Amino acid sequence: MENIKITELFDLTHTIAADYLNQFTYPWEALKGISEFIISIGKTLSPDEYDNPSENVWIHKTAKVFPSAYIGSPCIIGADTEVRHCAFIRGSALIGKNCVIGNSVELKNVIIFDNVQTPHYNYVGDSILGYKSHMGAGSITSNVKSDKTNVVIKSNNEEIVTGIKKIGAMLGDFVEVGCNSVLNPGTIVGRNSSIYPTSCVRGVIPENSICKTSGVTVIKK
Repeated sequence: MENIKITELFDLTHTIAADYLNQFTYPWEALKGISEFIISIGKTLSPDEYDNPSENVWIHKTAKVFPSAYIGSPCIIGADTEVRHCAFIRGSALIGKNCVIGNSVELKNVIIFDNVQTPHYNYVGDSILGYKSHMGAGSITSNVKSDKTNVVIKSNNEEIVTGIKKIGAMLGDFVEVGCNSVLNPGTIVGRNSSIYPTSCVRGVIPENSICKTSGVTVIKK
């Protein structure tokens, strides 16, 4: 499954987590250590650039955080990012530059690359969202299987047993997710691919593809 490696999904120049992610082959392998990584790198951030409003929370001075947003620890919010009303950042959230975390959006144990938008009523948990990826209104990542067993990554006739109970979605750079879609546990979407609105998606969606509501995937022309 070469197409789902970190190097195939993401341009690591668009996140301060580049050195951290380079330690791993597959993106879900990075989920376990996000909290510790945020704390370690947060302590190196310049107080001239970042405010430290509470323990293990760092917010860039150019970021805009609305008063009703909740920012849990640990968390880093990058430059020029906007965190809108009633956003609920539960913790272990590394959010890049120029992002939008919208109204009533919930984040938990995530790496959000630069220029990502989760603007309206999204849940993103145990996930990594690549550069300029976008989640339409109401789209969510489901991070636990209904039978509570460990997540298995499936692509055609291949499987990878992760040994991990909670894995959401891994969205490559420039991925577009349509409104009210559900990305099932262990979904991986390759670079430049699009998901139709109201889709229920699972498995691996190749790069430069369109995943239609019927579950049919076609290559972009």
